[in-house]
Amino acid sequence: MYAIETHKLTKYYGKARGIVDVDLAIEQGEIFGFIGPNGAGKSTTIKTLLNFVYPTSGCATILGMDCVRKSSEIKRIIGYVPPEVEYYDYMTVGELLRYSASFYGLNLNDRAHKLAERFDLPLDQRIDRLSTGNKKKTAILQAVLHRPKVLILDEPTSGLDPLMQQRMFELLLEENSRGATIFLSSHILSEVQKICGRVGIIKEGRIIQIEEIRKLRERQLKRVKVEFGHEVDDQALHEALQTVCGLPGVVRHSASGRGAELLYGGKPGQLLAALSRMEIDNLTVEEPSLEEIFMHYYEEA
Repeated sequence: MYAIETHKLTKYYGKARGIVDVDLAIEQGEIFGFIGPNGAGKSTTIKTLLNFVYPTSGCATILGMDCVRKSSEIKRIIGYVPPEVEYYDYMTVGELLRYSASFYGLNLNDRAHKLAERFDLPLDQRIDRLSTGNKKKTAILQAVLHRPKVLILDEPTSGLDPLMQQRMFELLLEENSRGATIFLSSHILSEVQKICGRVGIIKEGRIIQIEEIRKLRERQLKRVKVEFGHEVDDQALHEALQTVCGLPGVVRHSASGRGAELLYGGKPGQLLAALSRMEIDNLTVEEPSLEEIFMHYYEEA
């Protein structure tokens, strides 16, 4: 039984596309990243999983329970962090967390105090007086307070400073270590790679790739930087830049001044053979960032 499973999950808003034929199978205890730019369909997928919107077609389950028919049961075992946080303004943070805990029949005062202290969150402050960052911290605490089996987070770092982002990731890893499945949606790949084992890439409402982070990093793509010598005249430099940027296997390139930067996926021998005939001052070969690999996938789809 998967923690989260969808089969051809589709949602249209009238004639406007939301998501189309989304297939996901997320293992229990997994930390899964869901990435794509704003408008790609991340939030629509999550809203459909949470039964905030009804699917046009297809189906989804959380821990084997149908997301439409068993919505009430599902909400008792999950935690959710929305991209934008809105609460009852007149409540204090402490009152809100106690109110939330009451839905689960639990006394979580001690846990709430410890979490609030960890995130520098004032329990006695009214919601309407909180900063954007403190509202997001409140949402994170509310989501993990009852120790849910599945955590669904939609752009959870927005509004958090780098220190609080790090504390959030530490908390998520702790929740995962006790068995919680984590579904983390973001448009920032560098966030996802910190803790996720696998990632799903969505574009224009469709899944274009599901891959392990480790395998994404192991792709043959390399970032190559070439600097040509100052003794090379302008005509020779122009020809050299054209040759290098036009090599088979170059998937992206840019040239500036007397150098070029390539994202290269071809055979190393071909690149070295071409470069050996040129006057070069410096050559650097590096692993590309995960962001660059992501953009390569996105451009190919």
